[in-house]
Amino acid sequence: MSNNLAVLPVLLPLATAIILMFFKDNVKIQRWLSGLAALAGVALSFYLFNIVATEGIQVYTGGNWKAPFGIVLVADLLSMIMVVASSIVAAVVVFHSFNTIDEDRERHYYYPFVKLLMVGVYGSFLTGDIFNLFVFFEIMLLASYVLVVLGGEKAQLREAVKYVVINMVSSAFFIVGVALLYSVTGTLNMADLAVKVPQVEAQGLITAIALVFFVVFATKSALVPLYFWLPGTYTAPPIAVAALFGGLLTKVGIYVMIRVYTLIFTGDVAVIHEVILIVGTLTMLIGVLGAITRYDITSILSIHIVSQVGYMAFGIGLFSTLSIAAAIFFTIHNIIVKSCLFLIGGITKEITGTTSLKKMGGLLKQYPVVAWMFFIAGLALAGVPPLSGFFGKYALILAGLESGRYVLVGISVFVSIWTLFSMMKIFMNVYWGEEEGMPEKKVAIGRLLPPALVLVFLSIYMGVNAEMILGYTMTSAEQLMNPEYYINAVLSEGVM
Repeated sequence: MSNNLAVLPVLLPLATAIILMFFKDNVKIQRWLSGLAALAGVALSFYLFNIVATEGIQVYTGGNWKAPFGIVLVADLLSMIMVVASSIVAAVVVFHSFNTIDEDRERHYYYPFVKLLMVGVYGSFLTGDIFNLFVFFEIMLLASYVLVVLGGEKAQLREAVKYVVINMVSSAFFIVGVALLYSVTGTLNMADLAVKVPQVEAQGLITAIALVFFVVFATKSALVPLYFWLPGTYTAPPIAVAALFGGLLTKVGIYVMIRVYTLIFTGDVAVIHEVILIVGTLTMLIGVLGAITRYDITSILSIHIVSQVGYMAFGIGLFSTLSIAAAIFFTIHNIIVKSCLFLIGGITKEITGTTSLKKMGGLLKQYPVVAWMFFIAGLALAGVPPLSGFFGKYALILAGLESGRYVLVGISVFVSIWTLFSMMKIFMNVYWGEEEGMPEKKVAIGRLLPPALVLVFLSIYMGVNAEMILGYTMTSAEQLMNPEYYINAVLSEGVM
């Protein structure tokens, strides 16, 4: 019975989205149902995480068809770490939306599409079949298309065209990769692929297929040079949507890279992981250089997503137990902190009516809580101890030094320094100094603070309890670097 729990993180938001459709014009009921479902999702994710941590991998087999023939959902430590972090951010964003999303958007299915987005996110984390990964990707993307354009503002429509086109091209590559993989192995079940891919004689073809998938996942993750769609797309929609996107969407691509390149494509490490390592390093460098040249708070936060994703790819490319554990830790840290920074940026815009650094200043005097929230979250993003970002970057640097990648480690340290510079640029321009661009009457923002405060405290908690969380990510990395754990669990119907 416990194995059936693996499907619940997907079923809960799906059922909620369907029910919400019947209350299109009753915003109050939509908010109540969305909030309760979000809290239930957090509780469920922690409950299932505890089961996986204590009892082992849980496998749901759809229709009781045994793997590799049936559809499977697999809850292992990595997928549940991602589900827990994502459920927290989803709940925080839903509660923030109650006070920031206008009723017109709410009446046009805002909450149902947020839930459908989470169906795609959770499904991507839990699926054990690479074709169903494509399906869940598409569910996530279709929901994100609606959320990007909901409201019909000119900037939203302009950015949506670019976002949709690039993802359509990426999806076409995904289908090509799936078709090629099936043609040489005769299966799409990930555990079965892990067994059969090494047996294929044409390993050069397998490497080529792995690189096709890398193009797909690099696009989803906004790695260089396929990141150009992200900054504009994440600045166009309401801040609650931007916070949800910024925290989660690129991390789905990173999760899949971790899964696929530790489970399925492990034969030609010298080529595949070298490509990931170099691209990751270039991504963190180009991203931070883009951030330090901008003077719009939302734009800076958006382009920093690119830079931070580079660190995650850097850890995947190093391909050691420590580097994978560090990449996982850094990913969940970034899910929390990046969403937090977007919410704080939204609060700042609510106060000043602008996102331009040159048109505001001195908020610290009237809004000290907002200022210090940003200060803490900014330091966490830059990797200043004892906050969450420090321990992820420290572990990545150790893994890089162990691998002898001294130049690349030096670049990662350089990027951290400039990340700190760009965060302090925002703090000094927006919150410090003389008051500028301040409204005559103080803006009531008390209702907006609690969701962002939750994420600030989580970043502090992750730093204070880094040893415990790194313990989980190290255990997860050890399982990933020994794929037989996953293979045996799935192919023997979830019994480890």
